[in-house]
Order: sequence, then structure tokens, then C-alpha cells
Amino acid sequence: MSYPEARYLGENGEISGVLRRAGTGPDLTITKEVDGRPEPSTQVHYLGTGGSTGGRFGLYRWDMGRPASGAAPHFHRTITESFFIISGTVRLYDGAEWVDGAPGDFLHIPEGGIHAFRNESGEPASMLLLFTPGAPREGYFEELADIVMSGRQPSKEEWTELYERHDQYMV
Repeated sequence: MSYPEARYLGENGEISGVLRRAGTGPDLTITKEVDGRPEPSTQVHYLGTGGSTGGRFGLYRWDMGRPASGAAPHFHRTITESFFIISGTVRLYDGAEWVDGAPGDFLHIPEGGIHAFRNESGEPASMLLLFTPGAPREGYFEELADIVMSGRQPSKEEWTELYERHDQYMV
């Protein structure tokens, strides 16, 4: 394995860093109804989107609240997905088995690898999601949030179209 070809060909470097402070609020909040009242179930922080990283990667902090939430088993054809647990317990599926992920645990899934995640602990949990290369995953997250919060029930055909448009293939 070697380094990729140079993308920056200047001689002196440049000032181009982007800092996102820890106190920055979430970019997306998904609210579910629990016991008849709305409760934030997931907050997503767009740390580095495919658009902001020149398509190199997408990095998102996924903060899950107490209501059970997560993604069902699926795979991607064009992107890898990696999970790093920051806090709490997140159920991770590597295509063969479900395991309880704890802070510091890391799971990498290459293209085509079946995977899923869930917070079923009843307690908050947080993780980082890394996609390579950087795809516009925030568009997918926002469409899902709209469906959840509106209560809309898409048809099977609508779900299939949404998933295919976002390189999401359910198993």
C-alpha cells in the first residue's frame, strides 16, 4: 500500500482548516412520540459531509436517546461504513451476529457488507459514523427524519426508490 497521488501541488501549504466546536448543536433532530409526548430520539451532527470534504469521507456523530432506534440490516454498493462507540451501549450487527458495542469499540464494514445498529438499552448512546468515500448521507438522514416525524407511511415502492437513491439495500 502506498500514499495516493498528491492532490495539493503548492509549495507552502495553505490555511484551509475547518473547526467545529464541541458545543455546536445538532444539524438534525429526529423526534418520536413516546407515551403520547414527543421525545428527541436521535440527534445527528454533520461533522464532515461529503460536500465539505471534497467527497473524501462523511463523518457524523449519532446521539441516540432513550427510545429504541437504529437501522435494520442492509448493505451499500458504493460506500464503506464504520462505527466507533463513544458512550453507552449500541447493538452492532456485522452480518453474522449482533453484539453489544461499548465505548471504544470499532466496526468497519466494506462495500457489500451486511450491517445494522440499534440502541435498545433504554439509555442514551453516542457513536461516530464514517462513510468513505463521502456520499450525501445527510440527505438520506433528513428524508428518514421527515418520514418518522410526519407519521407518513411510504409504500413498498416508495421505500425501494428511497433506498436505491441513497445506496441502501435492505436484507
